[in-house]
Amino acid sequence: MKTFKSASAFKPQRQTVVTIGTFDGVHLGHRKIINRLNQVAKTKDLDSVLLTFFPHPRMVLQQNQDLKLINTIDERIRFLSDTGLNYLVIEPFTIEFSRLKAEDYIKQYLVDQLNVAVVIVGYDHRFGRNRTANIEDLKAFAKTYHFEVEEISKQDIDDVAVSSTKIRKAITEGQIDLANTYLSKPFVLTGKVVKGRQLGKSLGYPTANLYIEENYKIIPKEGVYVVCAEIDSKPYFGMMNIGHNPTIAKDNRKSVETYFFDFEGNLYGKTLEIQLLKRIRDERKFDSLVALKAAMQKDKAFSINYIKTLQ
Repeated sequence: MKTFKSASAFKPQRQTVVTIGTFDGVHLGHRKIINRLNQVAKTKDLDSVLLTFFPHPRMVLQQNQDLKLINTIDERIRFLSDTGLNYLVIEPFTIEFSRLKAEDYIKQYLVDQLNVAVVIVGYDHRFGRNRTANIEDLKAFAKTYHFEVEEISKQDIDDVAVSSTKIRKAITEGQIDLANTYLSKPFVLTGKVVKGRQLGKSLGYPTANLYIEENYKIIPKEGVYVVCAEIDSKPYFGMMNIGHNPTIAKDNRKSVETYFFDFEGNLYGKTLEIQLLKRIRDERKFDSLVALKAAMQKDKAFSINYIKTLQ
């Protein structure tokens, strides 16, 4: 899969079959649509193209700070890269772009820049200024500009919409098992390891403190999780705490910290993609450091036993 950061940068070698959407999570429902896209591309000897937008339109039009997405844009690119797509086109979403009339969008983007032969979208797809154009308008433009439209059924679209909503709900409620089932892969947190408060080190559990730059990235419910990350091309399991460390922290700062089993070395400055595999428990305030250490030992034992079931 080749990725282009704008439609204007994409120079098609032949005609394309295009689908359009956010594809947040790249979950089972999304993969069903992409599989259909690739199938049509192969049958009709076309290139498959997924057109998406970034930032999310709601971030630009509503300046919605509460909007949380399952994937950062970099995570989305990586997960889409293994779907068999030929091309991913990420069009920057701006106020100017949002003001394009429906026909101008079709002509300039789909026809002139993407060289479209077939568009695959949902029955409820809307586009153009103020999202006033619908699937019937798209079919009318298709006749004018000589491309086909394949409509995704209500049932398939509902599956996609509901799954994304369900995944976000599951993540915020700490139901990582359920979220991972919908995603068909582990939910990940990606960030750079930075210096923290050294609280874990003082307890004999040195942790990697993860700084997640993207404020739109959804963060799971506070608590302790079994996790895995690839470090220097080798997988390492561990346990992650998301929360405020109420037993020993002097401030109320939220952190994402991971203690990796069997790892020795310096992780500062490294970017890690950490998979969340299983939730162990809620974060809680303990009466003493002795009680906290005892709980962490139990968490480690639970984690190691769980990891054995995966191997």
